[in-house]
Amino acid sequence: MRNLRNIQRSAITFPEEGLPPSACTWDVENNSLICVFGPAPCSTLIELKRVKFYPNDDERHHMIASWDAPCPNPDTACDKVLDVHYFPDTASYCLILAGGDIVVVREDPLAGEELLEIVGSVDAGITAAAWSPDEELLSICTKAGTFLLMSRDFENVADVSFSPEDIKASNHVSVGWGKAETQFKGKRAKTLHDPTMPEKVDEGVLSEFDDMRVTISWRGDGAYVAVNAVEGSRRMIRVLSREGVLDSVSEPVDNLEGALSWRPAGNIIAGIQRRTDQTAVVFFERNGLHHGSFPLRLSDAEKVDWGSKIELKWNVDSTVLAVCFVDRVQLWTMGNYHYYLKQEIRLPGPQDLFGGLIWHPERPLQLAIFGTYGKGMPSGGLSATTHVADIVLLLDYTTVVAKGPVTPPDDYGVVSVIDGRNLLLTPLRHGNVPPPMALHELHLEHNIVDVAMDPLSSCLAVLDFAGFSVYEYKISSKKAPAPKLLERRYFEEPHMVPYQLVIGGQDELYILAHDWKNNRDAIFLIDKEIYGYTEPRISTMFLAIGHKELCVENVAGHVKLIPSVSGVDIPQDVTSPPVFCPQVEQIKRGEEHITIGLSSSGQLYANDRLLTSSCTSFLVTPAHLIFTTTQHLLKFAHLTAVEELEVPPDEPETDERCRSIERGARLVTVIPSASSLVLQMPRGNLETIYPRALVLASIRNDIAELNYKAAFLTCRKQRVDMNILHDHAPQQFMECVNVFIEQIRSVEHIDLFLSQLREEDVSKTMYKETLRQAGAATATAEEAQKIATLATVASESKINRICDAFLKALEDRRATNLQNIITANVCKSPPDLEGGLTVVAKLRALDESLAETAAEHICFLADVNKLYDTALGMYDLDLALVIAQQSQKDPREYLPYLQTLQTLPPLRQHFTIDNDLGRHSKALSSLHELDAFDELAAYAEKHALYAPAIDLYKYNPARLAALTRLYAAHLASNNRNHEAGLAYESLSDYAAALAAYRAAASWREALSCATLIPLPEAEIASLAESLAEGLVEAKEYTDAATVYLDYLDAPTSAARELCKAYAFADALRLVGLKRQPALLEVVDAGLVDGFGAMTELLAECKGQLHAQVPRLRELRVKKAANPLAFYAGDAEPGEGGDFPDNVSLAPTDASTSGGTFLTRYTGKTGGTAGTGVSRRTSKNRRREERKRARGKKGSVYEEEYLIKSIGRLVERVNAVNGEVGRLVEGLVRRGMRERAQAVEGGMRDVVGICEGVVGEVFSAAKKMGEEEGERPVGADGVLWDSLEETRTGSVAPVVKAFERLSLLE
Repeated sequence: MRNLRNIQRSAITFPEEGLPPSACTWDVENNSLICVFGPAPCSTLIELKRVKFYPNDDERHHMIASWDAPCPNPDTACDKVLDVHYFPDTASYCLILAGGDIVVVREDPLAGEELLEIVGSVDAGITAAAWSPDEELLSICTKAGTFLLMSRDFENVADVSFSPEDIKASNHVSVGWGKAETQFKGKRAKTLHDPTMPEKVDEGVLSEFDDMRVTISWRGDGAYVAVNAVEGSRRMIRVLSREGVLDSVSEPVDNLEGALSWRPAGNIIAGIQRRTDQTAVVFFERNGLHHGSFPLRLSDAEKVDWGSKIELKWNVDSTVLAVCFVDRVQLWTMGNYHYYLKQEIRLPGPQDLFGGLIWHPERPLQLAIFGTYGKGMPSGGLSATTHVADIVLLLDYTTVVAKGPVTPPDDYGVVSVIDGRNLLLTPLRHGNVPPPMALHELHLEHNIVDVAMDPLSSCLAVLDFAGFSVYEYKISSKKAPAPKLLERRYFEEPHMVPYQLVIGGQDELYILAHDWKNNRDAIFLIDKEIYGYTEPRISTMFLAIGHKELCVENVAGHVKLIPSVSGVDIPQDVTSPPVFCPQVEQIKRGEEHITIGLSSSGQLYANDRLLTSSCTSFLVTPAHLIFTTTQHLLKFAHLTAVEELEVPPDEPETDERCRSIERGARLVTVIPSASSLVLQMPRGNLETIYPRALVLASIRNDIAELNYKAAFLTCRKQRVDMNILHDHAPQQFMECVNVFIEQIRSVEHIDLFLSQLREEDVSKTMYKETLRQAGAATATAEEAQKIATLATVASESKINRICDAFLKALEDRRATNLQNIITANVCKSPPDLEGGLTVVAKLRALDESLAETAAEHICFLADVNKLYDTALGMYDLDLALVIAQQSQKDPREYLPYLQTLQTLPPLRQHFTIDNDLGRHSKALSSLHELDAFDELAAYAEKHALYAPAIDLYKYNPARLAALTRLYAAHLASNNRNHEAGLAYESLSDYAAALAAYRAAASWREALSCATLIPLPEAEIASLAESLAEGLVEAKEYTDAATVYLDYLDAPTSAARELCKAYAFADALRLVGLKRQPALLEVVDAGLVDGFGAMTELLAECKGQLHAQVPRLRELRVKKAANPLAFYAGDAEPGEGGDFPDNVSLAPTDASTSGGTFLTRYTGKTGGTAGTGVSRRTSKNRRREERKRARGKKGSVYEEEYLIKSIGRLVERVNAVNGEVGRLVEGLVRRGMRERAQAVEGGMRDVVGICEGVVGEVFSAAKKMGEEEGERPVGADGVLWDSLEETRTGSVAPVVKAFERLSLLE
């Protein structure tokens, strides 16, 4: 779908008295052309000149060397230059002459070197020569029928003699595949005809136009060379290796001529076959077999005239085949196995003599043509000449898509493909017609140069060398009529060769032409020249997107804007890319002009900002910059200010602006109105896709314009979650529910929307807006109010809010949208089945058939069993029958049941239904209304409905007491003794309450009830003794001391228990309270015991820290040094003991086949873990959990175990902080200063160590690398949990400070 467009051109003429050009080669370093002039019949002089692409007027060329070369053969008038080659490393030139001389010319000879040297000579003469692509071998064919291979130093490598016996090198067998003879024709076909034998076998007959020349062509990699020569009575193509060994010979082909060019890609060799019916380019494989062809479309007159001599030249990247005729050159490209004639280059005069063509060795679409032009003027030509002179044309092309406008609503996706005199037109919005076919085809009288379409998609202009044609091409969204010719005009301006064509915004026609005589460019508005300048030269012109102004880019890459067609306005300079870009577009955003350009090296620029260095093609729409990359990604960038342009990352899985495409795909056109994009694959076929970025942009735009129908249809067609219709602008949607219903109208479509509602806000998750709004940081008061409103309703159910809005809006549309009302009820969360069934029940009273339809619809939306139960729960037996009839239930099951219910009284009916449906609370209420207390009590006891039953009888003391007693017994039987005691005590049953409190160890409540019974003092004392012992066993020492002191009058025991609780101050207070100094011995003993226990605890903590912290450091050093060995530390015998040494330690999907160092456990690489590892069973998971809990030394779980152990130690130290303080104060008060200092010092050391290591232990855990992906299953999941716990769950505890006693400092 791409055309070739000329972007640089230079015509360099030489005076008529000079020598004719005979050969050319490129100087890549200086981007100049080396031309050889002469010898000629009138002169034996040879001149070597350097020509620049754009030479200065005062110096059109630079003379390198000149010398006399007399012809050694007296039978020819002059010698001939067969080949010239430039070696940039030595700045030397090698010329091969037909007389046999091999000449080396040094541009800057060193000391001892000569400017000109004949390094060798072939006495028999030379017929053809060519250097290999790597410049290491020179191949020569001599007039003696030999083939020579020479090294770079001109030493002989091979000397091969050609003979007729070479034909035996290849034994070709043709089975006729693809020919008519091999096709099935039915029973009446010629049964005796052998399908493997063609009807006519070529014998290699020579063409009448054969000039008996010899041609040589190398394969692109320099491994093989092909020689086309006449041997006897036939012409054959020999293929030889670079060692000179004959590899194959072509099969016989009649009328094969001398042209030869091996495609650099290496798959085919091109030649010319001139048959009686047509002249064609034929292809051969390396093994010599014929491999397809395509016709050159020459008439009989053209074959004899300018088509009598043909040469072939492939460009360096094998995309363009140059077919050189007597006075013109045609450029052919291939797509979808069809060859297109893209450009025809003619020398300026009618008696042109084509001299030769040379492609640039590095720039695929740059070439040079040299020849001679003469008198006269062709029919329809552009110029006339009055003298004979020599000319060199330097041309540069680029591939472009001749597409129509991409601005809605005129974006019909029109693409024009040039194919010689045929123009193939396809509006891709109407149909994706595969090339080389097209929807419309125009036939012109001349080969087409360029084509353009106006910004409104209403007319089309076609440019050729003779003139231009204008066609009416009015396309609409519904039809695309064939183009109609409106005007045909011929050029009359002399010396002007047209190259480009543009239709302006007011149907004005611009033509870019080149004045070959003065070597300058000019832009013409038909009937008036509006813009032309000599330096810098014009490269291309194009129409700006949207504002329809003409833009011009010169060869330096500067872009100018021509604001009007009057011709008086000064061109306006706009910001341009820093390098020349063959493909460029212009768009205006606000007051800023944005120039998007793609350089030949793949750099994509927006003005002077580099967006990416790996672009392969791009398109610009009013909203997006769309481009493809060498990573086979399609990307969308929202068009904003240049400095705010955001190029999406390479994340096609998460970003709507990035999408994976087929390798080598290129953009053709975009149709924003249809949210479609057309790509062309490398083979040539087209694919139309609907990228999410375009689809969502269309949906959002439709929502903003309140065009909900278009947005809905787009969602439905492109399978976009319909929640975006609400989530993109929720407040607007809630205000426009009536508008939504009015636009959609279709009941089925409204049902579809309601049924797809979800609580998720898709505008923040799967369809997150990627366009950054300018000034988004500053919100107006109105916007702030909207945000506050949305935050208020965020806690509500989105589904229910929308369904309620639809129910309200549909209230007046029951006649037409009854189905939607039912759907809105059922689609609530949770479904409002009762509301939907209420609608059905009301319909039964109005229209039985309508109710039947509504019942059928609601049964389709919801589970019929739940609907049946809900209908029963509404106590509407008729409705339940209607629903049951829509289900698969057996009538023998539900009819007797419904009939039984029909016979029951209403309250008993309600109780039965609620009991059968499991609604026991409602059934209990029915029993209450029936005043069946005994049955209610039994029902409450059976279903544990004590609380609802008590609430029903809260104003009936007698029944309330009975139910409370039942509840208390139930609580006691379920070991909820404290609550049972409360219930019994509320009934003044203190004896039962005492038993319950005693069982619950509630000593305060138990002793209170014991005194209220009342019990004898002895029993109370025995009860208190029992409760105190239980408290001591539970280590509730303070409560036990209270019981001993208040109920048993045992101050000694009370003091002992207070000391166990480290409440030494209370113990000493008790000594004073009871006036018993003897109790001090008890306190002193408690202090000594507390000192011993605390000293032992602190020593244990210190020892644990000294052991675990260094071990943790050691583990982390090992893990950092060798992660594989670290995570293999607990491998069982035979379980992944051998690990590959080519694994990547980086947690990335681009790792080598060995995976990451967590592969053994997580299994998250693209490959498979070790075959000996099988850890996904439940048994292995339980085993792994036990290993994790143990934290065995050397296992992968040891680090996690140590971190948690240190965390628990810190918590324990914080817990005893207060106890140590009280112990120290008690020791000081009793004069045990040394012991107090020892305890305080030990506590201070432990706290200091904890403060010093807690940061190291827990901050290092947070720095562990993250592994992306999902949690694996089985034993792998156990390690996953361990690593996640280590990384995220290890919150550093706060070490509580210990306050020292100043008396001990």
